[in-house]
Amino acid sequence: MNNSNTIKNICVYCGSSYGRQAIYTETAQALGELLAERGLGLIYGGAKVGLMGVVADAALSKGGQVTGVIPDSLVNHEVAHEGLTELIITDSMHTRKMRMAELADAFIALPGGWGTLDELFEVLTWAQLGFHNKPCGLLNVAGYYAGLQQFFKHTVDEAFVRSSNYELLLIENEPAVLLDRFLNYQSHSSPKWIKPPTEL
Repeated sequence: MNNSNTIKNICVYCGSSYGRQAIYTETAQALGELLAERGLGLIYGGAKVGLMGVVADAALSKGGQVTGVIPDSLVNHEVAHEGLTELIITDSMHTRKMRMAELADAFIALPGGWGTLDELFEVLTWAQLGFHNKPCGLLNVAGYYAGLQQFFKHTVDEAFVRSSNYELLLIENEPAVLLDRFLNYQSHSSPKWIKPPTEL
């Protein structure tokens, strides 16, 4: 079980672009500020661009602790944020994701592209397999993830995901509501293996 006593650092996955709508930037800023105000450290991908830079700058502006984790190949492309509490440089994207997961007590995905989805699905899969019991959350800003949420329900209907494992992903529209749910989170995952569909 994860509760307010164990959640100290939250990993935020989000786009290296700003997206089309201003509300994406506004929500990233609100989340960063809220993390700092609640005394929660931010773990993120270490870049200064897009929503990644917004959430980091917002947390820093409120005195928050921000740790960036970035592969050396991206540092060389000059996208690393130089004003963080700590910047960890890794030798690969794989190492980056593992290090972020190790440092975090919970995970949130803001709007983003392939990289954001890759990071979210990886930690969600690990939760399903019982590798961790840390809460995973999705901020469905302005309905950005509505289609994906519908697809998730389809995976349950088609017996590829158990309903209990669908519930491993907490989906909310507002950062404060999602963080409040994290504080009372308890994993209800079911073993992935190996029962016939009639027992799902």
